[in-house]
Amino acid sequence: MNVLRKILFPFAVLYGWITSIRNFLFDKGVLKSYSFDLPVIAVGNLSVGGTGKTPQIEYLIRLLSPKYKVATLSRGYKRKSEGFVLADANENAEILGDEPFQFFQKFPNIQVAVDANRKNGIEQLLGQAEKPEVILLDDAYQHRKVKAGFYILLTAYGDIYADDFMLPTGNLRESRSGAQRADIIVVTKCPPNLSESEQLFIKKRLKLTNNQKVYFSCISYDNYIYSENSKITVNEIAQENKLLLAGIAKPEPFFSYLKNADDVCLTYPDHHHFSENDIQEIILKAKDSIIITTEKDYVRLKGSLPDEQLFYLPIQSSFLSAADQFDKKIKNYVGTSTANR
Repeated sequence: MNVLRKILFPFAVLYGWITSIRNFLFDKGVLKSYSFDLPVIAVGNLSVGGTGKTPQIEYLIRLLSPKYKVATLSRGYKRKSEGFVLADANENAEILGDEPFQFFQKFPNIQVAVDANRKNGIEQLLGQAEKPEVILLDDAYQHRKVKAGFYILLTAYGDIYADDFMLPTGNLRESRSGAQRADIIVVTKCPPNLSESEQLFIKKRLKLTNNQKVYFSCISYDNYIYSENSKITVNEIAQENKLLLAGIAKPEPFFSYLKNADDVCLTYPDHHHFSENDIQEIILKAKDSIIITTEKDYVRLKGSLPDEQLFYLPIQSSFLSAADQFDKKIKNYVGTSTANR
């Protein structure tokens, strides 16, 4: 914790007090929460950014879309549009935001929508001719105006909420007690070889309620990098000179997976909109070498850099163990909710 964050401690206490009052008013029904007659799964975190929400949403899409009509609903962070937007062939990352546009491009069989007002977004989706059967709320853990039927709380390994504090002293959006709303807690970005003893230690630190389950996941990197028209194995480019760039929270694992000693690495803020000056800097520093970025950044850079030079590295969320139990719990919730409609 740096000196400035320590100085701002009184503001963190005040912010925690305000968010706790807000949660209390929602819990007691003074502030209205709205429920909907279909399965709604909210995925989010207590902290700001970097917990792996996008790969977790994609995991749920792969799990549920073969059987159900799935829709994702996101805020569309830093998008250049307002209100409700349902993705179609005319949209792009600037209109939808980078993560929703990524969902739209990867999963053409689902509906992808954005709306900062999640209640209105759900109502708009339910008013479509093709109504979804399941809605996945992206980054909506603090959006208390909608009462989801199932909550998945993510917390990153090495940065778990139990060891954090309220903004601006720490990185928490609300008190650690907010974790009690979760049905499932997923500790993300774990080392693939995380021992059972360390898992048990983390479970104790999280202070789960009797009804909560915790799972541990890691980020699995693809064996290939992809451009618009080709793919190359990671092994083939391991020793080649290349430029790596990322505009995501906590990009260190991405760089570590691909980097050799002579590579150029460029880091930009999370959800960064690349300016013309940024593009020229990237081209100048890359020279004739390939450029590899994250999948989230690729949807914003595509068309601004040469197709034959620009590649991205896909990732997936993988559970260290008990994936079948996680899948069963999600499918049971959705199946029971759908059957009761």
